[in-house]
Amino acid sequence: MANESENIKEIATAFAEVKKGTGEVVNLVPNSNNTVQPVALMRLGLFVPTLKSTARGRKGQMATMDATAELKQLSLVTSEGFENIQITGARLDMDNDFKTWVGIIHAFAKFKVIGDKVTLPFVEFTKLCGIPSSRSSAALRKRIDASLQRIATNTLSFTSNDKAYHTHLVQSAYFDMKKDIVILQADPKLFELYQFDRKVLLQLRAINELARKESAQALYTYIESLPQDIKPISMSRLRARLNLTSRTITQNATVRKAMQQLKDIGYLDFTEYQRGRAVYFHIHYRRPKLRPAHLPSGLPEAPDVDPALDEFDADQILATLTKEELELLESLRGSKK
Repeated sequence: MANESENIKEIATAFAEVKKGTGEVVNLVPNSNNTVQPVALMRLGLFVPTLKSTARGRKGQMATMDATAELKQLSLVTSEGFENIQITGARLDMDNDFKTWVGIIHAFAKFKVIGDKVTLPFVEFTKLCGIPSSRSSAALRKRIDASLQRIATNTLSFTSNDKAYHTHLVQSAYFDMKKDIVILQADPKLFELYQFDRKVLLQLRAINELARKESAQALYTYIESLPQDIKPISMSRLRARLNLTSRTITQNATVRKAMQQLKDIGYLDFTEYQRGRAVYFHIHYRRPKLRPAHLPSGLPEAPDVDPALDEFDADQILATLTKEELELLESLRGSKK
C-alpha cells in the first residue's frame, strides 16, 4: 500500500509545477483544449510527420535517437550516474500516435490511478484523444490499438559503464475490444519528465486546425516548447525536428510550407533570412489560442452628422400642436412672466 500511494503521489506531482516568482504550486490539468507535454519529448522529435507517399508503405520502420542532452536532468540519471540515454522504437507519427499519446496523458490526469495503472472505457479514451465518440468504429479501434502498440515499443535505455536501466514510454497497454476497455501502465520514474521546470501547456486547438498537416503539427509542438524569449531557429534545426529522409532541398520546401501553414492559422508570424550559407527563421510572436494576426485598430468611425439636424424648427413644431396644447403652452409662458 505504501508503494501504491507513493506511485500515485509521484504521478500526481508530475502534473504540478512551481512558479519561480511566487513559489506557488500550479497544477497543470489537461482538458479538451490543451494537454501537458514534457518539453524534452517535444524537442526531441519523438513524434514526426509520416509522408503518405513513402513511409506509409514501409510499415514497422524503427527509429533511434540520442536523448542524453534532453533527459540528463532526471534524478534517475544523476543518482545512478547514467551517461547515455537512447530512445529506440517504432517511428511515431503525428496523425495517429501523437493523438493517442495525448489521450494517455489525459487518462492519467482524469481517471483514478490504482498503483501505476489506469483503466477506462474505450469510448472515453477516444474522447481524450480528441476523437468524437461517433467515430468509434471497429476500424478506429484497430488503428488506436496499433498506435498503442507502437508507443509501447519505444524503449528508453539509461546506461553507463557498469549498469543499465530500460523502461518504456508506456510500460504496458492492454486493450480488450470485447470488454471495451483500455488499461495503461506507467513507469513512475518516467513521469518525472513532467517535473522539469520548463513545461508547456500545449494547445490542442492548433493541432486540430492543422488536421492531416503533420509537418506543421510537429513544428508547432517544437516551437511551442521553446522559451518565451525565443531566438532565431535555423532551417537545419527544423529539418532535424521533422526527421525526414528525403533530399535536403525537398525537406527545406516541407519546412517552408509548414511554417506558412502555422502563419495561416494565426499561430505565429516570422521572417526568413540568410546568414552566410545558413537559413534562419525569426519568430515575431506565438499565439497558441490562434488569435487573428491583425486585430482592428478601433471601432468604425461614426458617420458625419449635419449640425442643422440638431436645431429645432419652431414653426414646424407649432404646426403639429393641437388647439388645447397651444393654449396650455400660452398659459405656461404667461406664468413665467
